[in-house]
Amino acid sequence: MVLSVKGKNNRDGNFNWHDAVVDALIMAGLTFFTALGGLGATGALMGREVLAAGIAAGTQFCLTLAIKRGLRPKQT
Repeated sequence: MVLSVKGKNNRDGNFNWHDAVVDALIMAGLTFFTALGGLGATGALMGREVLAAGIAAGTQFCLTLAIKRGLRPKQT
């Protein structure tokens, strides 16, 4: 299931990185385009602001992975 709050382990007990990365990409894309939309609505959309939206998206990507990964023990 995609876009879950917590990450999951596979049947072999290893962390399910595929679903976590897909969720993080979705959240990062949402962050990027909402930042651009907000800047465009205010008329402040220039070169540096696009870079700022990219930085926000990258931060959101890493944050989502960190939250999903957490401290999960390997299941046996």
